[in-house]
Parts: sequence; C-alpha cells; structure tokens
Amino acid sequence: MKYPFILASSLSIITVFSAGAEPRTFEQCIADIKVDAQSAGLSPQSIAALDSVKPLQRVVELDRSQPEFTQTFADYFNKRVTERRISEGQKMLKTHGALLNKLQKEYGVPPQYLLAFWGLETNFGGYKGKMPVLDALATLACDARRSQYFTQELLQALRLGDKFGLPFESMVGSWAGAMGHTQFMPTTYLTYAVDGDGDGKVDLWNSTEDALSSAANFLMQLGWQRNERWGREVLLPKNYDYESLGRDHSKPLAEWQTLGLTTVFGHPVPTAPMDAALYLPAGHTGPAFLGYSNFEVIQRWNRSEFYALAVGHLADRINGAKPLKVAPPEQPRRTRDGLKAMQQKLIELGYDIGAADGIIGSKTSAAIRDFQRRNKLVPDGFADDATLNALGLDVASISSK
Repeated sequence: MKYPFILASSLSIITVFSAGAEPRTFEQCIADIKVDAQSAGLSPQSIAALDSVKPLQRVVELDRSQPEFTQTFADYFNKRVTERRISEGQKMLKTHGALLNKLQKEYGVPPQYLLAFWGLETNFGGYKGKMPVLDALATLACDARRSQYFTQELLQALRLGDKFGLPFESMVGSWAGAMGHTQFMPTTYLTYAVDGDGDGKVDLWNSTEDALSSAANFLMQLGWQRNERWGREVLLPKNYDYESLGRDHSKPLAEWQTLGLTTVFGHPVPTAPMDAALYLPAGHTGPAFLGYSNFEVIQRWNRSEFYALAVGHLADRINGAKPLKVAPPEQPRRTRDGLKAMQQKLIELGYDIGAADGIIGSKTSAAIRDFQRRNKLVPDGFADDATLNALGLDVASISSK
C-alpha cells in the first residue's frame, strides 16, 4: 500500500491522500499498517506499539532536503578520512584486536575494513542517532515518496521486538531508521545481525561484539572475497585514452597493466587473476583508483562510489598506509539545477541519458565522455569548467567554491 500525505504545520493534523480515495489522517494510515502487520503474523504486543507512534515533521524535512550545491569528492573524502579518525581506528584496532582477528578467521573480513565501516557509520559508536525508530519509520511509511519501502521496514522493525525482544522505546537511530553502531536498517538487522558476545541477545546499540560480528557477517553474505583487498590508487599513463571508465568497463588486471597503469610507486599494477574497474571521482586532475570485487561489495552496503572509496582508503590508513599520492583537488561545487541544465543540453544533442535529474550516473558520464571527445577535451566523463563552457552553460552562475 501507499500512503501519500501532506504534512501540515501542526503535527496533530497530517492529512493523507490516496489516489481515488478520500483524504485520510495519519492515524488512519497507521490503522491500515496494523492490518498489514496482522497479515504478516506479527504478535499483538508488537502491533500494539503502533498505538503510540507519532509523526515527526523533522523526518520529512530531512527526507525532502536536497542541498542546492552538490558535494565534490574533496568535500566528501576529506571530511571522512581524517587524521583523527585514522588515529581512533588504530586505537580501536588495539582495543578490539582479539575480537577482530577472530572475526577475520570466521568471516574473512580483515579488521581494518570493519573499523572503516564502523568509523564512517557512527564514528566508532560516538553517534548512533537519536530519532525514535518507530516514529521515524511510521512517518516515512505514510509518505508518498517511498511509502512501500518504509512500510516494510516499519513491519520489520516491529518484528525485531518479536525475534530479539528489543524494547521499542530504546530503539533510536537515524532519521531514516538506521540503527546501532553499524547503522543497520531493520531488514538488514533481522537478516544479518548475529549474537557476537554469546549473551543470547542481538543488540547492535550496546554490544560492540554484536555490532562488529554482524557487520562481518553482512559483508561475507554480500560476497566479500577473502584474501583480497578493496582496490588501490593507481597512476595513469600520459597517453591514456579514458575509453574504459567505471564499473561497466571492468577488465582483468593484466589488461590494465598492458594499458600502462602503475601503482603509486611507479611499478606495473599486479597481474593477479582478478578483474578491476577504473574510477576517477574528481576527473583526470584527481586521484585514480582501481576497484576490485570487494569494492563492489562495499557498494552493496552503500551504493555511493564516494563512500566506497572512503571506506577503502580509511581501511588502508588504519592499517598503516600512506595518504593518497594524488590528493583530491579543490573543485567548484555545482548546483543541482546547473547539472540538470547540463543534462538537458546533452539530451538536446541526442544523448540517451534518461531524465534530467541532476544526478550524474553512468549514462550521463558516458555522454559527457563522448561530448568531450567530439570537442577535443579530455574525455574523462567529468563535468569540468571546460566541458560546461563547451555546452554553452554559464559556469559562474551554477558553481560555488
């Protein structure tokens, strides 16, 4: 079911609209979800928890908020892979070394990766969120944008009470319902969380052992490859043609070596029997990375390419690696409307990139590369000033430092 609504200024009067039906209140929306909960076989005690859920206007505001300017790779990366976080991760490596080594043997995920996820998700448990999870999920379940998804997550959150005996009043997390040290959504919690400390409970808020064990189990189930790293920073040859970029152009490492890619130390990239894809998150002036199979696994946790690169490099730094050879360059941020205008220009030129939504996906990047090549620009698929100027856009009006 879907329960689209308009949130009025007073939380006591949420009006819910459903296609072809009379407007319904938030309370009526929750009543319908109770019917779904009964059909799903949830216990009367868990269903009764819906009697006290409240809509949260702040949750809707956060769901609707979209920054005017997009984030650059440098903005994202430098705020997450910090010396302080690296130092804290190394301390945690010593503090939880025995547990982490045990988890590596059992699940195949090395300690530094579990610490990198933990560090990015909650700063090693420093901030796990304060939103009442049932209230947040109920608010989003009664919203037009992703009501079906969040209705299911709400039902799964109720099921957590049945399965693990979790008190609903102690379930707090992010505005979208992610919970605990590792910020698991309810479905992930139910499916992959494990009892790491052997106390008969699975508590991702208060048990570091449960949280790290659950993260290791989740990554293993997502396909983590034992004895393989996530990827590495590489250097491109001066004559690189940028023909092969992104996850759709994965190649065996031997082919990347033939194309002239080297490690940051200038050695040919290793030729282990593995495939890899090339990523240029800041275009040809920024760092270049080869992502292996485990890079894809990281993106199954969080689909963001920036996130996966931050996890991989943070893990390397916790494990003693040096900073990037090529630092992320400071670049202007673009407005969402500016990126939509760029996409519209590409559509008008005959490129099939889907809707002009301000989100740069693989189709838009491929179109940019083709346009750059046709206009004798560096075909790296990155919307730099030269590319935007060539498209006839006013760069200054859509950019900000």
